[in-house]
Amino acid sequence: MPQICEGDIPNRTHKRWSSYSDRLYTFMTQDRDERYMGYALDKARQAFERDEVPVGAVVVRGEEILAAAHDEKEASADPTAHAELLALRQAARVVGNWRLEGCELYVTLEPCPMCAGAMLQARIARLVYGARNSRWGAIESVCSLHNLPEFNHTIQVSGGVMKKTCAQLLQRYFREKRRPEEKSPEEQ
Repeated sequence: MPQICEGDIPNRTHKRWSSYSDRLYTFMTQDRDERYMGYALDKARQAFERDEVPVGAVVVRGEEILAAAHDEKEASADPTAHAELLALRQAARVVGNWRLEGCELYVTLEPCPMCAGAMLQARIARLVYGARNSRWGAIESVCSLHNLPEFNHTIQVSGGVMKKTCAQLLQRYFREKRRPEEKSPEEQ
C-alpha cells in the first residue's frame, strides 16, 4: 500500500480536490433534495385529492422542515394562495421573522413571478424545483428573476429534481380536468 505524504493530499484550492468535493457535494445534495422533494410531492398529492392544482412546497432550514403547503386557490378563492407563498408565510411565523435566511424552498413546479418575488423578499438561500413551468416560470423558463443584478439578493437554484414525477402529477390533473364528463343515458 503506497504511503501518503502531505504533498499528495490536494488542498481545497487544488483542481483535483475541487472536482472531488464538487462531485461529493452533488451526490449528497441529490439524495437530500429528493428526500425533501418527496415531502413536497406528498403535499401536491393532497392538493390533487382536494381538486386543487397539485403543487406542493416545503421550507427547510438545515435538516428541519419549517413549513409545508399546497395550492389552495380554489378552496380559499384567493389568487395568491400558491403553495410557495403559503409555505413561506408558515415558515416566517415559525421563525418569528420575515427573513428566512439560510432556508431552502422545495417546490414541485417552477415558481411564477409572484412567488419568485416573495422568495427574494424572504431572502431564501436556495430554491429546488421539480417540473419546469413553460407558461409562468420566473426562474428559468420564461425569465430569471432570482438573479437579476438590480436586486440585493440572489437565490441559488437547482431545477429538475424528480421532474418526471412532478410533471406527471400535473399532467394527470389537467388531463382529468379537461376530459369531458361522461353523460348519463338520461342526459343524452
